[in-house]
Amino acid sequence: MASFSGFIRKSPSARLRAFLAARGVHAPDDFDWISEGRGTALVRSIEALLEELPEAQQDAVKAELEFLSALASENGRQAAEQVCTGQLIELEGLEGVEDVLLMLAIEQPRMVDRVQVQASLLHRNGGKQWSRFQFPDDGKPWALDSQTARDGFLAETVNILNLPMHRRREADWFHSIRIDPATGEQSKLTQATIYVEDRAESELAFGATSLERQTVQKVLEVGIACDPEERIVEICAKGGTKVRDQYLQSFSKHFAPQSKPPVEVPRRDVQLAILRQKPELTTVPADGIETVEVSSLSFRSSDGGFLLVEKRGDEETLYQFLARNFSGNSPLHAGGWQIVAATLRIFLEPREGKKGRALTVTLKTPNTTSVPNKTEAERQFVYGLLERWNLLAPPPSVAKLFEVID
Repeated sequence: MASFSGFIRKSPSARLRAFLAARGVHAPDDFDWISEGRGTALVRSIEALLEELPEAQQDAVKAELEFLSALASENGRQAAEQVCTGQLIELEGLEGVEDVLLMLAIEQPRMVDRVQVQASLLHRNGGKQWSRFQFPDDGKPWALDSQTARDGFLAETVNILNLPMHRRREADWFHSIRIDPATGEQSKLTQATIYVEDRAESELAFGATSLERQTVQKVLEVGIACDPEERIVEICAKGGTKVRDQYLQSFSKHFAPQSKPPVEVPRRDVQLAILRQKPELTTVPADGIETVEVSSLSFRSSDGGFLLVEKRGDEETLYQFLARNFSGNSPLHAGGWQIVAATLRIFLEPREGKKGRALTVTLKTPNTTSVPNKTEAERQFVYGLLERWNLLAPPPSVAKLFEVID
């Protein structure tokens, strides 16, 4: 089966039919859109329709379905909600992310590209390619709507990427609405995706008669998200901290020239010392959590030694294992040993007909967690738990961030 088979099965029949018709795929009047409960038979029937198309058209439709299928994830759903709400596109009454994506593909295809970019930003939020910066709360206006400022920032992007000035470039500016999953509070963001023509690459491809080497022009992307109310700018781009600092300097120069320089919001330190004793990882019924366990601890000694202890089986906890095997010499109590990493497993209750599952969270000193690899909703959920369990240091206040500057 093609990778889009699950997408087809979950798509509303009317919307799927409209999408295919818009791509020149017309089903006969007696086509069974609900065959075998919209299972394998439906997928095969639609694949049979596609196989009747000319090869180029068939490939194009399948490629688009595979692209939409890849977007039909939790991050894709949240991205679609944020983009569509910011663009005043009504989603009320639509039947899930598949319905939303097909609707956009039919009626507003440019929005699908924005959803794809937004889903990527959600996935990378808090990761190695992402930084958040805080401007002082000085009340001075930002020139986010200035075309001159936008043009200047776009031109400098090419310089930062160290590309020739003749490279084609384009900036897509739009609004999105970010909703805090925990509080429901909405924040209106101004976002930009900068597209720049990268260096060309040579690849083999089938030509008219045989294999030929063709030049393929790649595209680089830089993502910017601004919250003027909170005076925050998020930058998502490859190249490391120094490169993101250059984008920030350019942003300040063109959009916030009256404000003092911003500072990067540091990652919150993890606090692993409390795991020296079996912690009280309290939960409430609303969490939907069955159990939580510390499944591994990593220790480093003052003389450079390293020890990793992992929980095996359900007969005893990791703490019971350490007490049984090390007694008073356990690294939890012996001098010279420091906890440098820990893994928690959060077992979730079954919900809405779905089986229970486990969220695995890794914490490493001084400030590394695996939380950025979760969906946005899972990140908010896990961060809330880590705060409750005192495993994360409090976030710095804006005043604290700017103490050094003052």
